[in-house]
Amino acid sequence: MTPTQTSASPIADINRRAVSLCAAGQFADALPLVAPLLEDGTLPNDQRAEALNIAGTCSFALLRWTDAENYWRQCLYLKPDYADVYASLGSLFRTLGRLSAAKSTYRQLVSLRPLDANAHHQLGNVLHGLGYRAEAEAAYRQAVTLCPEHAEAHCNHGSVLIELGRLTEADAAFREALTLKPQYPEALNNLGSVLKATQRLAEAELACRLALAIRPEYAQAHLNLGAVLVDLDRLSEAEAAYREALVHRADYAEAHYNLGVALFRQERFEEAEQAYRDAIRCQPALAHAHNNLGCVLRVRERFAEALDAFRQALALSPQLAEAHSNVANALTQLGRLAEAEGAYRKAIAFKPDYGEARFGLAVLLLALGRFEEGWRLYECRYEQPHFIHRKTKAMLGRLQWTGEPLAGKSLLLWQEDGLGDMLQFSRYVPLLKALGAVHIAFACAPALHRLVAKVDGVDAVLDHNGALARVAAYDYWTSLLSVPLHSGTTLDTIPRPVRLSVDAALVESWRPALDALPLGHRVGLVWKGNAKHHNDANRSIPSLATLAPLWRVPGLNFVSLQKGQGEDEARNPPLAQPLLDLGARVTDFADSAAIVAQLDLVICVDTSIAHLAASLGKPCWVMLPDRDVDWRWMHERNDSPWYPHTLRLFRRGPGEDWSNSVERVRQACVERFGGAR
Repeated sequence: MTPTQTSASPIADINRRAVSLCAAGQFADALPLVAPLLEDGTLPNDQRAEALNIAGTCSFALLRWTDAENYWRQCLYLKPDYADVYASLGSLFRTLGRLSAAKSTYRQLVSLRPLDANAHHQLGNVLHGLGYRAEAEAAYRQAVTLCPEHAEAHCNHGSVLIELGRLTEADAAFREALTLKPQYPEALNNLGSVLKATQRLAEAELACRLALAIRPEYAQAHLNLGAVLVDLDRLSEAEAAYREALVHRADYAEAHYNLGVALFRQERFEEAEQAYRDAIRCQPALAHAHNNLGCVLRVRERFAEALDAFRQALALSPQLAEAHSNVANALTQLGRLAEAEGAYRKAIAFKPDYGEARFGLAVLLLALGRFEEGWRLYECRYEQPHFIHRKTKAMLGRLQWTGEPLAGKSLLLWQEDGLGDMLQFSRYVPLLKALGAVHIAFACAPALHRLVAKVDGVDAVLDHNGALARVAAYDYWTSLLSVPLHSGTTLDTIPRPVRLSVDAALVESWRPALDALPLGHRVGLVWKGNAKHHNDANRSIPSLATLAPLWRVPGLNFVSLQKGQGEDEARNPPLAQPLLDLGARVTDFADSAAIVAQLDLVICVDTSIAHLAASLGKPCWVMLPDRDVDWRWMHERNDSPWYPHTLRLFRRGPGEDWSNSVERVRQACVERFGGAR
C-alpha cells in the first residue's frame, strides 16, 4: 500500500517527506513527521485525512495492527470516499484473518471503483476464503473481464472453478494465466490438479514437474505430484514426493496424511500409522487423518483403538459417512452387531449412495438371517466401482434379470463370484427352470464345467469368452447370487442343496488310490484356501503341522484334497502325519467329487470343498476364523441353514488360535469314530 499526498504547503511538504520515507522503507522515521498533524483540529479534512492515511501505512508496516486500523478508520470518517484507504484496510483485515470485515471493506471499494480489476480480484480472494464460491467466481470473472492481462486473477478464478466442479473452464483459466505468465508455478500446479481430476495423468505429472522446475521448494506441488503418482500406481515415487514436500514444510499435515495413504497402499502399516499420527499432530482437527488412522489400527487388529480413532473423526466431522461406516466395521469385528447396524445406517443416512456402507449393511443383515432387506442391499455390489460385478454389467450390455417372467426366455448365468459360491447357489438353477426358462446356459470357470453340466436345469456350459461372444442370443443374464432376492428367499425357505451327480467312471478311476489306504475311516483335508482371497490370512491354516493332533485319533486315514497353496506340504507331510496326496492330481471339481464320494468325512477351512462335500451329502466340518467370517456362516451357530444335515462349524473364539479349533475337531473325531491315544 502506498500513501498519497496533497499539494498544500507547508503541510504538503511534511506529507511529501513522510511519503518519501515510506517509499524508502523508513516507516519508523515517517510516523513522527505526521504525528503532530493527526490531532490538529484546525487542518482541513483532506490534509488531516492524508496524514492519517500515512500514519496507518506506517503502523501497518511496523506491525502495529490496532493503530493502523484506528488511523484508517479516522481517515474514512473524515473522507468517506477515500478508495485507497479501503484497499489498505481490506488488506489489513485479510492479514488479521478478519475475512468478514475484509469482505465489507472490499465491497465498498468496488462500489467506489467499479472498473478496478484488482478490487474485484481482492474481493474474490476474500469471498473464496469465506467459502462463498459462486460469489467469488463472479468477482474473479469480473476482474479478468476488466483486465484480461491479470494472470493472478485468471489463476484464482481457475481455483474456484475447480471447487465448483467446472473443470473445463478451470483448465482454460489456468492456461490463460500461463499464456500471460509462462513461469507461473502456482498456475502450473493448479493445472496439474485439473488434469488429475480429469484423469489426464501423464499431463498432470508434467505440469507438476514443470512447477517444481521453476520452484523446487514448492511443497504443494510436491504434494500434488505425489497424488498423481498414486493414481498412476507408482507408489514408491509418490512416497518420495510426499517426503520431499515435508523436507520443505515439516508441519504440512496434508503431506503427512498423503504419505500415510501411500504407505498403507504398500501395506507398510506401522509406518502408515506414524504418518497419520504426524498429520494429526500438525493439524489435530483433520478428521480424515483420524479416520485413516483407525483403518490402519483395524488392519493391525487393534480394534478398540481403531474404534476410538473413528469416533474422534466423527467428533470433528459428525456427518463423515466413511467414519460411520468404519465404526460399523470395527463394531462388527468386536461382535457388537446391533451397534454396527446402527452405524451403517447413519453412514447411509448421510450419504445415501455410499456403496461400501450399503454392502457392509447387506452382509451384516444376511449374516443375521434378515434376508429380505439383506438380499436387496446385496445388489449394490453392481454399483461398487472396484467390484468385478460392475464390470460384468458394463461388459455384458444385456438386460439383467430382475425377476421378470421367464416363460419362453433364455437365460445366461454368469459366474463373477467364487467357485464355492457357484456350488452353493446352483440350487437355484432348477427353480429358474421351473419358472419357464427354455434355455439356461452357465458361464463359469473350466474347473466347474464337468460337474455343473449335470446339474438339473443346465442346458449348456460355457467358458466366459464363449459366453461373451454369444451374449446377444440370450434374453437375460443374471448372477446366481441375485436369484435369492428375486425368488424371495428367507431363512426358512432356503432351497435344498443342488443334487450333484458323481461320474461313476471317475469314481472307479480314483478307487485304487483310496483302496490302497489301510483299513479305517477316510477323512479328506483342506487347510488352505485361495491365496488371492481377501481374507486368506485369517481363513487359511498356516501349516499342515497345525492339524497334527488329528493323527492321534486311531483308525483314521487322511486324504489331501488341497489345491494351490499347501500342495507342497501335502506332497511332503511330516513323518508323523502320513497323508495320501490326491489334490495335486485333481484336474477339476468332477475329480474332487469322485474322491469325496468315497470318503467318510471332510474337514476343511472355509473354501469351495466345503460346498462340494455338503452338496454331495457328505459330512463336512468347517473350521472358521475368529474374524471376518463370511456372511453365509452367520453368527454363533455350529450348523448352517444352507446345509442343515451335513455341515458342522467349528468357530475360533476371540483370542484363540487354530490349535483350539483343531482340538475341538479332534474331540469330535473321537466322538464320531471312537478311540483316542
